[in-house]
Amino acid sequence: MLNVEQKLEVLQSYPQLQRKDVSLGRVNFHYEDSAYDKKIVALHIHPNGNGYIYAGLLPDYETDAKGFVNIRDYSEADLRTLLDETIQAMSHNPNSVEFEEPEQVKAVAPALSTTSTGGGTWVDEDGHTLTLKYEDDMWYVYSGVNLDMAFETRSEAGEYLKDEGFKPQTQA
Repeated sequence: MLNVEQKLEVLQSYPQLQRKDVSLGRVNFHYEDSAYDKKIVALHIHPNGNGYIYAGLLPDYETDAKGFVNIRDYSEADLRTLLDETIQAMSHNPNSVEFEEPEQVKAVAPALSTTSTGGGTWVDEDGHTLTLKYEDDMWYVYSGVNLDMAFETRSEAGEYLKDEGFKPQTQA
C-alpha cells in the first residue's frame, strides 16, 4: 500500500494531469484534455492515504455510483495501470463526432438540475465552510475560491455535502 506522498508522486508524474488542492487537505487531479465532460481523474486523495480514481469508462473495474474506484490499498503498479487505462479511455470519445444530443434533451437538462432549493454556505462541526453555487448548468462546491466538486443535480451536491459532514448554514 502506498502512502499519500507516494500516491501524489505517481499522480504528479503524469504531465497531462493538473493538481487541484481542495478542502480538508485533499487533492484532486484533472485531465483537461478529456474527450468527455468528465475531467476529474483522481478524487479526494486524502492525507490518510485514501482516494479515488475515475474508472467509469473501464469495463474491468468495480466502481461506485459515480464511476470511481477506491485506491487505498493499490500498489504503484496497479495505480499506474489504472491511471494509464483511465487517461486512454478519457482521451477518445467514440460518440463525440457521430452523436449530437437532441435540442429537446439539452433544453430539459438544466431545468431538472434546478428543481430544488438554491446553493449557499454549508458548515461542518469544525467550522469549515463550503459554498454551493449553480453555474453553467452545473452545481459547484467551492472551498473558498477553489473548486472542490461539480455535480449535475442539486440533490447529488446536497448528498455529497451531507456525506462529508456539512449542513446548510442557517440565516441569522
